[in-house]
Amino acid sequence: MTSLPEKTEQIIQMHADMIHLVVNVCLNRNLLPELEPALQAAAANGWGALVATIRQIISGRRDSSLLSGLDDEDTVIAQTILRGLQDPKSLPNPATKPNPTFAAPGLASMINAAARGDIKALQLLAGMAEQMIKAGGDMARLGGAMHGLINGERDIDKLCKGMTTQGMQLVLLLLEELAKLNPH
Repeated sequence: MTSLPEKTEQIIQMHADMIHLVVNVCLNRNLLPELEPALQAAAANGWGALVATIRQIISGRRDSSLLSGLDDEDTVIAQTILRGLQDPKSLPNPATKPNPTFAAPGLASMINAAARGDIKALQLLAGMAEQMIKAGGDMARLGGAMHGLINGERDIDKLCKGMTTQGMQLVLLLLEELAKLNPH
């Protein structure tokens, strides 16, 4: 997978478990009850178009018109599922974890939008923060700091309290991206 652009590779790795589960369900429909809660959660968190596409893939549809109307991230996920059905060797290794520092620009953009009153961004961030808190460690601490970040908190000591070096690095990158979006 190293021949893919970094952003695409990160998207695939971030969703590797879901991609594998969808491919497995397509190969064995008895596994559908394992996937259903993940699909319901994804739909509740604003991924309705992707969930609808996944449901079509599960029902046997494989043509490229499935990708019509999906955003870039959803398209990467759906393409990876379709490719995995054709060639299981192309599936991502779910043990490889994505580099969280690649998330900084997108997360900063969402925080900026939420701070400016974008309700959808605020709802997505709330869902993300909840998932981050459940993940534990640095992600839980960052999830807990989300409200402050949206409301303008930029004190590095407060935001990084209790974090590892890697977590602090992510927060610094996030603050750099936020500064780019609000240069004043």
